[in-house]
Amino acid sequence: MERIELETPRLHLRAWHDADLDYLHELCSDPLVMRYFPKLLSRDECAAVMARSRMHFARFGFGFWALELKSDGRFIGIAGLSWSRLPLPFCPVVEIGWRLAHEHWGQGFAREAAEASLACGFDQLQLPEVVAYTAAINDPSLTLMQALGMRHEPEDDFDHPMISEGDPLRPHVLYRMTQDCWAERRR
Repeated sequence: MERIELETPRLHLRAWHDADLDYLHELCSDPLVMRYFPKLLSRDECAAVMARSRMHFARFGFGFWALELKSDGRFIGIAGLSWSRLPLPFCPVVEIGWRLAHEHWGQGFAREAAEASLACGFDQLQLPEVVAYTAAINDPSLTLMQALGMRHEPEDDFDHPMISEGDPLRPHVLYRMTQDCWAERRR
């Protein structure tokens, strides 16, 4: 299957290179970046993330891309679309996600990458729906989901089964965007 890569005015959303492992590990071991995730990731766990992402690309042509600045080729994070088959009530479904190095927050890169990912999902892949979910306390991601035009339906909120009871990260919210909603937004 042909692997999709995307470009935005400032970003290249590209396939993974072996050299990205060090950058991914730096990203996923940063306590600021990972504050809404259950734990920091080891280098081996990051290698597994890259391997799963590469397999997803090989099977579906899309996935979570490495984010690279077009201006200087620097790796700044990850973003994209991926099939989620977690033990969650709404799965299987394609989810959108993003994770940026903290020095690149507040510059619109996450939104730029997310909008390109949604355009790919709806315009190119013709997906019927894309979801996003996160810890209910993750205000930065919730703000981005809303800015993207995703819709929150409180009856879809859930306790993440892979996070311990009592952990403040366990309560999760789910946002959706349908093909019809995307088309309406584009008019």
